[in-house]
Amino acid sequence: MEKIKVAWAATIQFLKEARAELKKVTWPTPKEALASTSVVIVVVIIVSVFLGFVDMGLTKLVRMVLG
Repeated sequence: MEKIKVAWAATIQFLKEARAELKKVTWPTPKEALASTSVVIVVVIIVSVFLGFVDMGLTKLVRMVLG
């Protein structure tokens, strides 16, 4: 029973500290969040297309080498 009390107290302390830290965070505005999300999506698409072309090229190269 004592272990449960200690664990509960530690959990409560952790949650209090986490809440205090979250109050210090500078949260982005909806406009900033949308802009950042848009940039991430565009970069992911560009990198995906690039890696797709690299994959196709390497696949053709391996097929040429292996016959």
